[in-house]
Amino acid sequence: MQKKNVIIIGAAGRDFHNFNTYYRDNEAYNVVAFTATQIPNIEDRKYPREIAGELYPEGIPIYSQDELQDLIKQHDVDECVFAYSDITYKEVMGVGALVNAAGADFTLLGPNHTTIKSNKPVISVCAVRTGTGKSQTSRKVIETLIKQGLKVVTIRHPMPYGDLVKQQVQRFATVEDLEKHDCTIEELEEYEPHVERGNIIYSGIDYEAILEAAENDPDGCDVILWDGGNNDFSFIKDDLALTVLDPQRAGHELNYYPGEISLRKADVAIINKIDSADKESIETVQQNIKQVNPNAQVMLSESEITVDDPELITGKRVLIVEDGPTLTHGEMEFGAGHVIAERLGAKEFVDPRPYTVGGLTETFEEFTGIGNVLPAMGYGEQQLKELEETINNTDCDSVVIGTPIDLSRIINIDKPHTRVYYELDEVGEPNLESVLQEFIEENGLKGKSK
Repeated sequence: MQKKNVIIIGAAGRDFHNFNTYYRDNEAYNVVAFTATQIPNIEDRKYPREIAGELYPEGIPIYSQDELQDLIKQHDVDECVFAYSDITYKEVMGVGALVNAAGADFTLLGPNHTTIKSNKPVISVCAVRTGTGKSQTSRKVIETLIKQGLKVVTIRHPMPYGDLVKQQVQRFATVEDLEKHDCTIEELEEYEPHVERGNIIYSGIDYEAILEAAENDPDGCDVILWDGGNNDFSFIKDDLALTVLDPQRAGHELNYYPGEISLRKADVAIINKIDSADKESIETVQQNIKQVNPNAQVMLSESEITVDDPELITGKRVLIVEDGPTLTHGEMEFGAGHVIAERLGAKEFVDPRPYTVGGLTETFEEFTGIGNVLPAMGYGEQQLKELEETINNTDCDSVVIGTPIDLSRIINIDKPHTRVYYELDEVGEPNLESVLQEFIEENGLKGKSK
């Protein structure tokens, strides 16, 4: 049988995982290329032969998604596989229309072909959009399980933006590990809050190898926690699925791929940020959950926000630096930094646009819905320099760091600055303690590691 020529359309995450789990050793297919979008400096590289397997001794080239139509014709492509997340259905089918118009089939792989089975009990924490509060939910789950004497190892959705061979399997247990692996800001924002609390976290590219390493972690492992990225569904078959929703973007849970998949698969749907959303939006989200997943337990929670030094906010002209993906991919106007600054009575939210340099200027041109806040973009050294220069250029009294990490640790901020923290605080019943107690009992884990 003649092999089908395939292109995998991605963003250095789900695309690599789909290849590894379904195509790498599959002789019915010939993957001729990956295309990349969303993440800078990924295209014009290769998926390395060391990971690509015996069928791909030269590796697989990675191109910009802008070249997709030409690549389909050039390589006589039979099938294109869409494999990235946090994107509207309209945009997904826009790519599908381009692929079909060029003559190829358009495919979306599901969990049956891409999910890995663990020999440990697994909890997945996913979300319907970037920036819903998924990471704080993961941290609360871990803390709750640790109090029960259980050892939890976290596996994070991939963010492999550097040397792909070196990033096959990454283990983060200390801040020094973050430096050793040359983490970007986006990676630091996900890993650092875990390692600061003493949690072990794995990530990388080859999730079959990652899962095996996590199950056999030298510090022990009773439970695997999947900490999902964007609004992707879990790479690992779960025993308990938690999905976080954001009423500040009510309706998005039914309009973004693959967020609706995560919602439909959820055992527990967590409506976060109810303290900063209006009643009507919360009710809309509740109705949408009931419409597509009536059997899910529904949990309500607040995103509890605190700050190191309130005096640097009250009555001040502040520059607020927020989590980059929340504002760009997540399409939020602002984040936690703006919320706490408003509550504490900031005099002015300084618009960073007149002070931006390089890629940050382009970011504001592309993502026009961003408010008077600065997205912390930092996929590489150049972007870090541009972020530092923009902050230090800005005419303000103080800087509010609303990112999950302390930016002042990795860039030089020459102004007074204060850091924002945000944690999950459940409201009423059910709550994570009751949900996780049931999980512990069902999996025979109670008292196992005490």
